[in-house]
Formats: sequence, structure tokens, C-alpha cells
Amino acid sequence: QQQRVAIARALAPSPRVLLCDEPTSALDPELSAEVVDVLGRLASEGTTMVMATHDLRLASKIANDVVFLEAGSVVETGSAKNIFTAPERDRTKRFISTINAAHTYDI
Repeated sequence: QQQRVAIARALAPSPRVLLCDEPTSALDPELSAEVVDVLGRLASEGTTMVMATHDLRLASKIANDVVFLEAGSVVETGSAKNIFTAPERDRTKRFISTINAAHTYDI
């Protein structure tokens, strides 16, 4: 409930871009799925978001473009489709491979 209220407050002044910093961190799986659902709906409605997240399931479901960072340096950039299905860098491949072992959200 608190996450939905926080998202609603952020959207109240009609921002051009919604900035999200780890929106699913420290949430139980049920609340995480709810936040992902809300963010997914916003994305499908055309809301522009810039998001920092370690949640690959979230990023793979709603991102258009991805910038993969490590230790403050850009490792790889590209469309979400390319990054999540055919990353070019070995480091990105290793990190992305963790998504295959995780449960995926249904959006």
C-alpha cells in the first residue's frame, strides 16, 4: 500500500519523467509483484521512467533501453530485448544469466 501511495504522490504533479531508485528493494514477493504491476501499467501508458534496479525481472518486463553498470562504469548499453536475450559482453552475460534461475513476473 505504501509503495502505491508513493508512486501516486510522485505522479500527482504530472512529471515528465518518473525517477525510480530500487522500487522493489526490501519488499516481500507479493508487494514486489504489485509494484511491478503498477510500474508496468505506467510504462504501457507511455510514462517515461528512469530506473536504477538490481531486479532483472522488473527491468526485463518494462524497460525499453538498458544501461548495465558495474562499479560506476558502463559495461553495456542497448535495447532491453538485446541486453536480455543476446548481451555482447561476458560480464553482462553472467549477470543476465541470473534471471533464468529466478521466477518471472506476469505483467
